[in-house]
Amino acid sequence: MRKEQISDKEAMFVLIIYYIGSSFILGVGGEAKNDAWISVILGVVMAVPVILIYARLLSLFPEKDLFDILDWAFGKWIGKLFALVYIWYSFHLGALVIRNFGEFTNTIAIPETPMIVPMLCIGIICTVAVTSGIEVIGRISAAVLPILIIIVSTVSLMAIPKMYFHFLKPILGNGFLPIIKGGFSVFSFPFAESVLLMGVFSSLKTNKSPYRVYLLGTVIAGLLILMITFRNITVLGSTYSKFYFPAHIAVSMVSLGDFLQRIELAVAVDFVFGVFIKTSICLLVTCKGIAKLLRLNDYRSIVIQVALLMVYFSYTLYDSIMEMAGWAFKVYAYYAFPFQVIFPIILFVTVEIKVRRGKKKLQTGVGTDG
Repeated sequence: MRKEQISDKEAMFVLIIYYIGSSFILGVGGEAKNDAWISVILGVVMAVPVILIYARLLSLFPEKDLFDILDWAFGKWIGKLFALVYIWYSFHLGALVIRNFGEFTNTIAIPETPMIVPMLCIGIICTVAVTSGIEVIGRISAAVLPILIIIVSTVSLMAIPKMYFHFLKPILGNGFLPIIKGGFSVFSFPFAESVLLMGVFSSLKTNKSPYRVYLLGTVIAGLLILMITFRNITVLGSTYSKFYFPAHIAVSMVSLGDFLQRIELAVAVDFVFGVFIKTSICLLVTCKGIAKLLRLNDYRSIVIQVALLMVYFSYTLYDSIMEMAGWAFKVYAYYAFPFQVIFPIILFVTVEIKVRRGKKKLQTGVGTDG
């Protein structure tokens, strides 16, 4: 299998777009209502210890990905069991993102077109990207992210006349519990989902690269999501948490007289690119995991088959957009917690014990020889 490399800058850009993939359009922290912006800050703070664990694991094993580390830590059989767990999670998360895209296009853009059509289109594009490899995905991210940031910043500035800052009051009006729930939701979606990036960040430059990529990428993405959440709340007020796609609704209210209207199309562009990168990463991790589990020579040989299965599975996930919203904001955070926190902690503790035992044996051996 050909070794793929990605620069720290490209890896960070991939991570940022991965974070904002669905969160820009679905919104985050809706449980906290007008305090959702506080939940975003809390979610970023909660994510820092977890992403430090991800970075530590990658720094201990240069040129190895998540599945290699699992195999080293737990051995052949238990390692394969954990590999199956993460293959399922990456496959399921990719299907969830595709379905989010399908519901958005079916509800907002092309309601008379069967939902499977745009979902299949994004699946085909992601198949091409994954077949090309993480290097191409990294270069695309480096080219696209500055454009996305310019679009988001420009639209947010244009929304200032429509912002009513009294919508932020009363701060903590509903108490701390909704903010904590919203923070946990933000932690799980999108920040702790970066556990899957361990499956592709195996060729960074130095042992310190994972820390730089994860920490800086999380901070930048957190600021962008905070800005979008703040804008949505000040434009929509108490109705923020009642919309399926609050960003689209908020931006649709923005215009410059008769000169510049339908700005929500810019939000749709951000969403499409975000979905493309996030789904590609999920598909890539799934294929790499299956390839290593079955000892295939190259993961590219199964990309088309896995992509088609992912699209079909996403199509069968929900019966309605209400069911999708219920899963995303009420169930997903608890479902994803073991994949994002419990299993990585178990892996981290196991690796640290084995690494320290290895160092102690080495030191003992050197002392005896002396």
